[in-house]
Amino acid sequence: MATKQPKQTGQTGKMKFEDSMARIEEIVTTLDAGEADLDESLKLYREGIELVRDCTKRLDEATQTVKMLQMQADGNMVLTDFAPMETGEKA
Repeated sequence: MATKQPKQTGQTGKMKFEDSMARIEEIVTTLDAGEADLDESLKLYREGIELVRDCTKRLDEATQTVKMLQMQADGNMVLTDFAPMETGEKA
């Protein structure tokens, strides 16, 4: 079974995040449908695991770099680390 070739970004040679997620979905669909023989299934499984690890790493890195402006009581704006709001908090 032929597999689609992913789009890659310029210099890094890495797939774009969205393309990685789409490829993971393709792999899951193929494995769920039972369309691949054992060897191909193992190859797809390994590829999927690598993509999931890469996507998880990128999401972790993105979370660490997200910042937000927060207004202090005196009206000054400060740049702070992003922290998800608790349920019931207003933005």
